[in-house]
Amino acid sequence: MFDVLKVKNECVQWIRDFFEKNGKGCNAVVGISGGKDSSIVAALCVEALGKERVIGVLMPNGEQADIDMALLLVQHLGIKYYVVNIKEAVDGLIKNIPFALQTQSLTNLPPRVRMTTLYAVSQSHNGRVANTCNLSEDWVGYSTRYGDSVGDFSPCSHLTVAEMKEIGRLIGLPDVLVDKVPIDGLCGKTDEDNLGFTYAELDKYIRTGEIDSLETKARIDRMHKMNLFKLEVMPSFDPNIPTKAE
Repeated sequence: MFDVLKVKNECVQWIRDFFEKNGKGCNAVVGISGGKDSSIVAALCVEALGKERVIGVLMPNGEQADIDMALLLVQHLGIKYYVVNIKEAVDGLIKNIPFALQTQSLTNLPPRVRMTTLYAVSQSHNGRVANTCNLSEDWVGYSTRYGDSVGDFSPCSHLTVAEMKEIGRLIGLPDVLVDKVPIDGLCGKTDEDNLGFTYAELDKYIRTGEIDSLETKARIDRMHKMNLFKLEVMPSFDPNIPTKAE
């Protein structure tokens, strides 16, 4: 039932409308990882705004094994890009924090440094930062809070992985970018290894409610519930609203 052409055209128009209201004449700044999501978001921005108004930022943390995919994308789209290696910044933070960071903190530090980098580039180039998350990842919290989970506008956060791939093919991205096995870029594992289920299973469950494994269903439901806070506005105290008495 997914009308890929209709959705793609509406998404392109949505991007144009966003910039008309929230930054007329501004540039879209996209962190380019070499994966399908950032590739598709960048391509949609190019169609919406023109390649002269899209800036790619490649942010390896030292050596990046698939940096060639990121370079392929920016060259395919013909967009301006910068390469900013974040390793010294990440290592400097780790060195200067006066205690040993736990594993998850170490894992989440690079994406938070990358988002800081994107906003630095954006503010210096009259930009708006693109969020590159998709619905499947957001559903189970597969993003870093204040890292890749944020941005100024989000073209694809209501599209599943399968739907994203259809759009990628429609807009003519190289197959190697659309079908590239997604890896987290942090600990070297694939997304599906980390999640414990496939995106195909997750996408089907999101769109239809159908799933073969009750164990997988329970895992997805648990992850979804635990990570909903990432998608909500930060809670704030309002003295004008009565609090429940203890």
